[in-house]
Amino acid sequence: MTTKNENVFLWPIRVYYEDTDTGGVVYYANYLKFMERARTEWLRAEGFEQDELITKENVIFAVRSVQADYLSPARFNEELVVTTQVIKKGKASISVEQVIKRNNDALCKAVIKIASLNARNFKPVALPEVIYNKIKNSS
Repeated sequence: MTTKNENVFLWPIRVYYEDTDTGGVVYYANYLKFMERARTEWLRAEGFEQDELITKENVIFAVRSVQADYLSPARFNEELVVTTQVIKKGKASISVEQVIKRNNDALCKAVIKIASLNARNFKPVALPEVIYNKIKNSS
């Protein structure tokens, strides 16, 4: 189930055993994987498939920077929600705020800057106009 509410995209995640350490707590790097999945599904909900962006627009997205705060642990078998919200849109990048929540409690918050790159030479390029025009800033 996905939900889009006032420019905030919600994606459910369940914590699997493979996501945890021996204590049953989510390994810190896996929060970034949860966020990556949510961003992929957000793009899909906006009508953009990443493989098609490569072939049709010659563009890929790459994480340029991450600033993450780990607030509380998630544990094996919990149901979480990852929120994704655009906070800044530039000519060749998008910054999103993502929050992983259990019920209404924030477990991890991150601001992730995503660069638009030429799919062949990996040099920065402007966001395709169709994406630039469709993606809304939340602020």
